[in-house]
Amino acid sequence: MPLTWMKAGEPGTIKKVGGREDTRRFLENLGFTAGCVVTVVSEMSGNIIVNVKNARIAIGKDMANKILVQ
Repeated sequence: MPLTWMKAGEPGTIKKVGGREDTRRFLENLGFTAGCVVTVVSEMSGNIIVNVKNARIAIGKDMANKILVQ
């Protein structure tokens, strides 16, 4: 399921990062790599704040839809 479907406080494991090559590379540089655990902290005005690799990162829903979690 896409990252945007997760509820706040719910951890998930990243299975795949989709999108174009430059988009995938950008997200992977932020820490969104397959096998990492990600937790949604909150969602506000179209942005999602997540914990990944001990860092809080805010991304837009369009980017979050490219991250598939389980």
